[in-house]
Amino acid sequence: MRLRFARGRRDDLQTLHPAYFALVMATGIVSIAARLHGLALVPTALFWLNAVFLAGLVSATGVRIVRFPDAVAADIRSHSRGVGFFTMVAAIAVFGTQCLLLGATGAAFVFWVAALALWVVITYGVLAALMVKPDKPALAEGLNGGWLVIVVAAQSVAILTVLVSSAAAIAAEQRALLMFVALVLWLGGAALYLGIMTLIFLRYMFASMAPEDLTPPYWINMGAVAISTLAGATLAEHAAVSPVISEIVLFVKEGALFFWAIATLWIPMLLVLGVWRYLIRGVPLSYDPLYWGGVFPLGMYCVATWHLTRILDVPFLVPLSQVFLVLALAAWAAAFVGLLDSRLNRLPRAQAAD
Repeated sequence: MRLRFARGRRDDLQTLHPAYFALVMATGIVSIAARLHGLALVPTALFWLNAVFLAGLVSATGVRIVRFPDAVAADIRSHSRGVGFFTMVAAIAVFGTQCLLLGATGAAFVFWVAALALWVVITYGVLAALMVKPDKPALAEGLNGGWLVIVVAAQSVAILTVLVSSAAAIAAEQRALLMFVALVLWLGGAALYLGIMTLIFLRYMFASMAPEDLTPPYWINMGAVAISTLAGATLAEHAAVSPVISEIVLFVKEGALFFWAIATLWIPMLLVLGVWRYLIRGVPLSYDPLYWGGVFPLGMYCVATWHLTRILDVPFLVPLSQVFLVLALAAWAAAFVGLLDSRLNRLPRAQAAD
């Protein structure tokens, strides 16, 4: 039983994974976590690095749409890659939150509009395309933890909606409307998690599973409820600006705690499955852009736990948030080194994948 390492393969523009925007999600949430815990320089450095990542990925995606429209269309119709487009929504929303924390309210508002519009297009575009697709894979082949990024996208928009409505200079009636929209997104995202997670659990328990099936985004099983915790906590923190949420603030707090409990209980199981995949079954650890979907949940759990201590009298959870800050920073650094190595890797694609 030993851990094996391998070099990650290089991605090219034609095969660029739609879920590569998880790089922005992960970098953004780790930056936010570092800011909450008072680290110097790290949050700002990660913000500007994330701006480069986002600009680069948006540009690369635009060029890919123009140069390789068939590949993009195939991704949209793919049950395994199509849901990756939801990382674009979450990435833009997380970066908008970063902007807001730096005091750039105008920029945050622009990113909020973009995230909300993109959420509508992808939710009712990509999912509809997958629904009407005549030839569909079996549940064991088409479903994985990456599907929960649908939940992450909705909750990230909900969080930014709350923050923008509280920070921007808008009328009270409009602020109440935006808070209600955020509440609906939070509840809808929660319902989606319960539905999708039921199918994923069914797939885990009653279909044969190879170690290769546990792709890196399976950590989103935890990350999706961690961000649901954060969305609930954010709503509770700003309940005073919404008469509706003020009336049900106890329910919102209870919901946030409920999701945090689910996220916490997932962590030991994910570690066990990781030991089985990498140590017992010997899958080599090599860079994959999907690993950013594993970094994001660690940072999100840190941030969600920190905000939970703000709405509940649970100061003993602060050290747990600090532990996950260290884990998130370490995971981000490891993934970033893997990214650099994959870009500098001059080995042939087939050899690099071995």
